[in-house]
Amino acid sequence: MPPRNIDINGDMGESLGPWLMGQDELLMPWVTAANIACGMHAGDPGTIQTTIALAAAHQVAIGAHPSYPDLLGFGRRDMALTPDEVYQTVLYQTGALGAMARVAGQRLHHVKPHGALYNKAAVHAPTAVAVVEAVHRLDPGLFLYGPPGSEMERAARSRGLPFCREVFADRRYLPDGRLMPRQQPGAVLASVEMVAAQVEQILRFGSVTCADGSTIPLEGDTVCVHGDGEHAVAFAKAVRHAIEAAGMHITPSPRP
Repeated sequence: MPPRNIDINGDMGESLGPWLMGQDELLMPWVTAANIACGMHAGDPGTIQTTIALAAAHQVAIGAHPSYPDLLGFGRRDMALTPDEVYQTVLYQTGALGAMARVAGQRLHHVKPHGALYNKAAVHAPTAVAVVEAVHRLDPGLFLYGPPGSEMERAARSRGLPFCREVFADRRYLPDGRLMPRQQPGAVLASVEMVAAQVEQILRFGSVTCADGSTIPLEGDTVCVHGDGEHAVAFAKAVRHAIEAAGMHITPSPRP
């Protein structure tokens, strides 16, 4: 059965200096958890501080969104980091964001790897173990957000780290359960109706219709809405309505 409590997470804090990205102020009221960029794919100390304050004002759970060190590629390019290097960069980014949250009187709730690091850790066990070890060493009460049935989930559960199965409102799935690569046509859902239908299918029936028309099982604890999309706010509203229509309660998972 689908879980009764569902979390809505959004990628936030991706502006850099004078360059603005996303609609954080408009999106924040519609999510329950914010994944805040840690400066290696986007974001900067000032943006991090501002986003933490915005999340706190809306009582939104604060999470770290660490990535490969890839500002030019927005963290979406795979990098040949060793497991030790993955561990170090996740620990560094998450620790810095956690320190800024603590100074603001807030507590870090979760960690969600970004972009290519997320995709690599989903299927590559050594990378997944490195991510999990960094999060666990920092705070074993932090949630790790990642794909259901992934190497991240296996590594987290093996280490005793709380894990939230993440599904995507605005991304098309492949028959093997992976997300359709962004460079392929149709990878990002284009309308509110499509987003609402996908979320409702996942929550009500525990399945998703893939790019080729096939249907695969898919269940989750948290639904992601990307903050940098043109229709991010409308999509977030549609997700909330779909969750409520399914008779579920919208809330982040409580920390142990």
